[in-house]
Amino acid sequence: MSLPQRKTDIGPPHYEQFLPPVIKKNLGKWKYHEVINPGLMVHVAEGGDKIWTVRVASPRILSTDTIREISDIADKFCGGYLRFTSRNNVEFLISDEKNVEPIQKELKAKGYTIGGIGPRISNVIHTQGWVHCHSACTDASGLVKAMMDELYDYFTTKELPNKVRLAVACCVNMCGAVH
Repeated sequence: MSLPQRKTDIGPPHYEQFLPPVIKKNLGKWKYHEVINPGLMVHVAEGGDKIWTVRVASPRILSTDTIREISDIADKFCGGYLRFTSRNNVEFLISDEKNVEPIQKELKAKGYTIGGIGPRISNVIHTQGWVHCHSACTDASGLVKAMMDELYDYFTTKELPNKVRLAVACCVNMCGAVH
């Protein structure tokens, strides 16, 4: 007796179905990428296809309203494609160059901080502290906010000798794997 095909508990869907068409078409065939400014880079494929990335900082703890707003911007300019980096930056993946300038204008108008590409600081990753933990020694979220207020120019305009990645943990347990 054969069992019917299960519809649940089969693991996550394959990542490839979520890739923008230009990335899927050129997977493994990228010639180079170029950082155009602190918040914009372009990837160029061997065949000449291009995709632009606009990176913005996120506050890490996101409200549903912010996620909806980010998604609406991606729908409007990127065919719905965006990604969150491992450092909680948001990257809008734009396959039509005519949308690069308008998305940057809209992001700035809505108060998003554009930057973090190239030899700059990226978002500071951290454990959640008092937001989620009953035994945190400190509140990493507040500390990270204070740090980024001071380091803001190194995300948006100023260059450093190399990329800088910072991480903050609330205690020695490092539950957020902030190593």
